[in-house]
Amino acid sequence: MTGTTATPLHLAVALDGAGWHPAAWREEGARSGELLTAGYWADLVAEAERGLLDFVTFEDGLGPQSAASHRPDDRTDQVRGSIDAVLLAAHLAPLTSRIGLVPATNVTHTEPFHLAIGIATLDHAGKGRAGWRPQVSARAADASHFGRRTTPQLTDDDVRDPELTAERLRGLFAEGAEVVEAARLLWDSWEDDAEIRDTATGRFLDRDKVHHIDYRGTHFSVKGPSITPRSPQGQPLVISLAHASTPYEFAARGSDVVHITPHDRAGIAAILVQVDEAVERTGRDVTDRPLRTFAELLVLLDEKPGHAARRKARLDEAAGAELVSDAEIFTGTPGELADLLLDWRAAGLDGFRLRPGTLPYDLTAITRGLVPELQRRGAFRTAYDATTLRGHLGLPRPVSRYTKAG
Repeated sequence: MTGTTATPLHLAVALDGAGWHPAAWREEGARSGELLTAGYWADLVAEAERGLLDFVTFEDGLGPQSAASHRPDDRTDQVRGSIDAVLLAAHLAPLTSRIGLVPATNVTHTEPFHLAIGIATLDHAGKGRAGWRPQVSARAADASHFGRRTTPQLTDDDVRDPELTAERLRGLFAEGAEVVEAARLLWDSWEDDAEIRDTATGRFLDRDKVHHIDYRGTHFSVKGPSITPRSPQGQPLVISLAHASTPYEFAARGSDVVHITPHDRAGIAAILVQVDEAVERTGRDVTDRPLRTFAELLVLLDEKPGHAARRKARLDEAAGAELVSDAEIFTGTPGELADLLLDWRAAGLDGFRLRPGTLPYDLTAITRGLVPELQRRGAFRTAYDATTLRGHLGLPRPVSRYTKAG
């Protein structure tokens, strides 16, 4: 595909360990001894920002990584161990200036109040660049860390079918939607001008502009208000990953961006229909609250034709199994990936979240190979033109619902 496009696409990268291939840590150039150091992550995010990407995401979990999403394992030949995603993002905020920072957090076993103030604090630290990816707990074993409840134990048959998985976890998605709503209420609980800070009169705060949210859901209640004043974006960006009808509805209820996992252009159209149906069921007004759609791709890139495929084969051999993913796996050149992204974008997508197969190799291939190729085609920015994550995605800063009411 050649030529230019009037609407630049959006690009994000998903950072995880040494990369999304299980054997990435064994690849030449991998910094496997530094995966739990702040400097490693600072270098990756600096590279992503150098490439003018919209945002980076950080994976997280309540137990060591596993080859299966629904149960722990005892493997010692893959990366295990991570650092807290929200704290990591907060550390990186003052080291960066424009790129969005989006940690994942578990919403099944974590208190909504703590989640809300953590993400709001991140938005303050990043001066308006925070996002949040709420995740329900797909592993029943996670509950044992807290001892308060049990959650459904998915089977191997369950996880082969996204719709069946979503059905088994429907209750957790309903609870997760309440967590997001409570967080949004807490983010609004301080109006923008609640802080007076008038030393002459001794008034620091306008108490009438700090509100109890008095949230009562099916699963919990939160009185509020937040302890954290309203953040630069008002509402940090909420992003969700969805594979089936229930998660699409979860995204339609409370997210600003939904990540989907099509495997071809026809799959994009089918998924977008399901997303639109979820939006209609939930009654969301997309005029006031647009929902951006990003497709996920796991990528291995190289300038030399055929080299990325051979690299994947070598990694597969080291791992003892062929790479599998919920997302489409792409191997090829940056130019070939640019062709695919522009073709898929024409099906109705707003952007893409790319999962680098190996780090830092494939991240650099994105920022120094793919990005310049898209820029040559007029399909990607040549400079940041906004200072907030909402600004990057063309999303308005919402007014506090209490300001509207008052």
